[in-house]
Amino acid sequence: MANNTVKVVARITAQPDKIEEVKSLLLGLVGDTRKENGCISYQLLQNKADPGDFTFVEEWESDSAIDTHFITPHMRNAFLKAEPLLAKEPDIRRYLVISSVES
Repeated sequence: MANNTVKVVARITAQPDKIEEVKSLLLGLVGDTRKENGCISYQLLQNKADPGDFTFVEEWESDSAIDTHFITPHMRNAFLKAEPLLAKEPDIRRYLVISSVES
């Protein structure tokens, strides 16, 4: 059964010599983001085969909650600090759940 929440998958790729700096910066976002209105879940993953590849898997109540998230001080600050540390621009995509299997 579908729901009305919005899922976000955001991939961030660190420069090879900046992995630990990017990891620290991204970990710093988790606590503040989880406290935001509209944030249902917010997970940070690191690729086991490629440690410079990070992925946020998020669930938000609405697109407006996500839009507000991107203009919070902690996110704006992180974008500024991350820019010179990244190998490429973050790939941020929004999804709607159209089918789900519950266990």
